[in-house]
Amino acid sequence: MIPIAAGARIWIATGHTDMRKGMQGLALLVQEGLGRHPFAGDVFVFRGRAGRLIKALWHDGVGLSLYAKRLDRGRFIWPATVDGVVSLTAAQMGSLL
Repeated sequence: MIPIAAGARIWIATGHTDMRKGMQGLALLVQEGLGRHPFAGDVFVFRGRAGRLIKALWHDGVGLSLYAKRLDRGRFIWPATVDGVVSLTAAQMGSLL
């Protein structure tokens, strides 16, 4: 599990994301697409079109980290809204992962 600070917020980018993007591409998506600051210490979670891969982008104050998780079976459950972000608690993030 990501050692997230207690005050950090967790955001899920609704819809699907091009999973070919790396740190810089996802940080740009956070900034321009979601209207948030990617280096503020929050965690941003993205899901691919097929629903089997998620990526989490997090800045810990020292550097940017990119975490990925791919499911062998099944799909990640994701909000039905098309655009925007949804906030999660740390417990909800733990359940997601």
